[in-house]
Amino acid sequence: MELFVKLWLAFPVTCATRGAELTENSVLVLCPPDCTRGRVPVFGTGIYASVSTVCGAAVHRGLLGPSGGPVRVHKQKGQINYVSSYAHGIQSQALARWTASFSLSSRWSRFSKKPVKKTSAKKPPTGGNKDCQMDIAMVIDSSNNIGQRRFNLQKNFVAKLAAMLRVGQTGPRVGLIQASDSPRTEFLLSNFTQPKELLFAIKELAYLGGDTNTGKAIMHTAESFFSQENGGRRGHPRVMMVLIDGWPSDDLEQAAMLARESGINVFLVSVAKPAPEELSMVRDKDFTRKAVCKDNGFFTYSIPSWFSTTKHVKPLSQRLCALDSLLCSKTCYNSVNIGFLIDGSSSVGDGNFQLVLDFLAGIARSFDISDVGARIGAVQFTYDQRLEFGLYDHSTKDDAINALKRISYMSGGTATGGAISYATQNLFRRTGPGRNFLIVVTDGQSYDDVMRPAAAAQKQGITMFSVGVAWAPLDDLRAMASEPKDGHTFFTREFTGLADFVPPLVRGICRDFTENN
Repeated sequence: MELFVKLWLAFPVTCATRGAELTENSVLVLCPPDCTRGRVPVFGTGIYASVSTVCGAAVHRGLLGPSGGPVRVHKQKGQINYVSSYAHGIQSQALARWTASFSLSSRWSRFSKKPVKKTSAKKPPTGGNKDCQMDIAMVIDSSNNIGQRRFNLQKNFVAKLAAMLRVGQTGPRVGLIQASDSPRTEFLLSNFTQPKELLFAIKELAYLGGDTNTGKAIMHTAESFFSQENGGRRGHPRVMMVLIDGWPSDDLEQAAMLARESGINVFLVSVAKPAPEELSMVRDKDFTRKAVCKDNGFFTYSIPSWFSTTKHVKPLSQRLCALDSLLCSKTCYNSVNIGFLIDGSSSVGDGNFQLVLDFLAGIARSFDISDVGARIGAVQFTYDQRLEFGLYDHSTKDDAINALKRISYMSGGTATGGAISYATQNLFRRTGPGRNFLIVVTDGQSYDDVMRPAAAAQKQGITMFSVGVAWAPLDDLRAMASEPKDGHTFFTREFTGLADFVPPLVRGICRDFTENN
């Protein structure tokens, strides 16, 4: 009787009914049998473009068989890059973008004989783990080597790991690729930002079989998976966790090199390592060392068996979220703290002060400023000092540059030494090897000593660049600058010449960062 009522509540559709033709945000439909016999266009995987046929998508998703039946359709907003895949006898097609989408489910527990009250209130989006704002690609093993039973154990492990990571709008995002004969993208970083949706998508993954072509999967992921078109977020560290049962069928070295050069942190999680008697079958015995971001032990994780994965969920999730240890995503552009120490003395003047701000804004534009990326802060000085904004006051590039441009000119004397001490104490709250930089811009002689404050700042790990204009004495500039002095000292007679210093200053910061990291 209960099944009859549920079928009675379902809205009958044809095999040709498309998602765009349904008007409800969530509706239970009844698909007829034999929808796979005709042409049932499907676009996407997991999330389908609304131009797709509903029943064809339901078969592709594995929710319906040839006999048809009920399936619930959930309307979603439009997506970029719908991924093609072959599943359950249906070949879905790729689509660059579409204005609307839908997803599907078949859980009877969601339906009730009682009328559901309509409400315009929406559940607030899940925030996610704010301390783990990574973009994470999970490459899982779907080869013949792992087999269906261990594949299911792998899915359970990946689901537990995703739950521990606490995926959300302001936390980590997860996409997934299956490694087999050819890699297959199952869902992108932007497809599921709610934990329940993500866990359901992992549960629905279909086992592929084939060779363990992990190298192909790493290459496929490194080439385009983290692009902004595919949901990658600018300034967020990129992590690729590669699960492998046994050993790969292909070479990993070239693919891993591309990943490293692209700033992707590759973790290799090896389950059931080759036994001594199997080593002769392994194509490259150093595949683990060659695959990872850095061969320092941090990016390699070993699990003895798929039957003992639960206790490894927490420690592995902690590694994936360890921002300061993700060495391959640490570039000068997304990892530096830059302080601007700006001379606001009377000799500068209003017009020239604006040229100084434009010069500093040009430097700032070269870096990926974000809440997990590079940071800038500014102090203006005369005889006194004024903290214009701190390194952690603005978490986007636009906000930081707008704050820089809004700085008002103070006018007064010139006490550069005291300003260096003030910036050292008030601007740089966190330390890191080669990460903190202070750029001093001044147009004249300081009334106090600059050598001792500059030496104290450098002793605290702050790399100093001095930029002099007009009457700034070269001795003071060199006394403030870090070693080698020639690479950290700049001088121009005219304020209009400051713009020429933007490229060499940015290169100098990146050079110092690379040498110290």
